[in-house]
Amino acid sequence: MTEKTDNKLISTGLIGTVVAALCCFTPILAVLLGAVGLSAVLGWIDYVLLPALAFFIMLTLYAVWRRQRRMRDH
Repeated sequence: MTEKTDNKLISTGLIGTVVAALCCFTPILAVLLGAVGLSAVLGWIDYVLLPALAFFIMLTLYAVWRRQRRMRDH
């Protein structure tokens, strides 16, 4: 794999982590979904957001680990 792939993985992981964290820890979704009349969705949103947050954190850690391993081998 290349350095470009590592950078894409890290960027995707970091952006996903920030977005999921903002939605989990701030009332952004409650306000947005309430404004458009979809507040009934908020009951199950944690079942999606918390695993998504964990996935993006793991993706970021994997990409950093892979980059460090590749740099150590060269």
